[in-house]
Amino acid sequence: MVDTRVNLLGIELTNPVIPASGTFGYGYEFADLYDINVLGTFSFKGTTKEPRFGNPTPRIAECASGMLNAVGLQNPGVDAVIGEELPKLRRVFDKKVMANVSGFSVDEYVYTCQKLDECEEVGWLEVNVSCPNVHGGGMSFGTTEKGVAEVTTAVKKAVKKPVIVKLSPNVTDIKAIAKACEDAGADGISLINTLLGMRMNLKTGRPLLKNVTGGLSGPAVFPVAVRMVYDVSHTVKIPVVGMGGVSSAEDVLEMMYAGATAVEVGAANLVDPFACKRIIEDLPRVMQKYGISALADIKRY
Repeated sequence: MVDTRVNLLGIELTNPVIPASGTFGYGYEFADLYDINVLGTFSFKGTTKEPRFGNPTPRIAECASGMLNAVGLQNPGVDAVIGEELPKLRRVFDKKVMANVSGFSVDEYVYTCQKLDECEEVGWLEVNVSCPNVHGGGMSFGTTEKGVAEVTTAVKKAVKKPVIVKLSPNVTDIKAIAKACEDAGADGISLINTLLGMRMNLKTGRPLLKNVTGGLSGPAVFPVAVRMVYDVSHTVKIPVVGMGGVSSAEDVLEMMYAGATAVEVGAANLVDPFACKRIIEDLPRVMQKYGISALADIKRY
């Protein structure tokens, strides 16, 4: 028997597989398909202070080895999440959940994090300073050391639960950004979010996405994600949650050898709603194949 358990900031996970924010709703939607308690945990849909309709359509475009999305943080707002979504989740999920938070000002980040910090279901706050699909917020904080430090410091002062800052790959020096988060008090780092990209419609000569640009996700970004997880895990002393193009148990192990404590699965869930279940079920076999008896014993390169 192999041991798939990992510890993420004081909370033990039965395995390191975590559906990524924006690809798993608020969890209960997938509970109709399988018992979601097999997951290590999951990061629920990015939540803001006020409700957001998101960007105009079309906001999804396919491409080779991935997809572009410009959904734009569509969500019902933090009060509706707490009052309506989490009670539904509570009926089907008995583990702590990761709350993904976005904002358009430092005050909004603090307000939303404070609200979710009080929820018993929430184990970690994943503060998203990296969304490339909204204007005037999100990624604007995640592209400078000063910006990420400002949000991290303010949120840490306002909450008690662990704060994991989600970083953008669309920066010049990911190591400097991650170190600024650590110095500002972040408990962990998650990366990568999507890479900025676009497609053109050959029939019209105009962009396929109404937003013009969108975030590239899927297998195409996996090597970039592995490199950035490696760089960051060798720069900071706090845990790193790796993501970006993960679609197999082999990918999970690769991320962990690069330095990830746990691994999020994003776009694969949109292609196959059973992706995370499949990865978790296959993980023991792949561990045995490579002579790994316990994930906690993996030594990063």
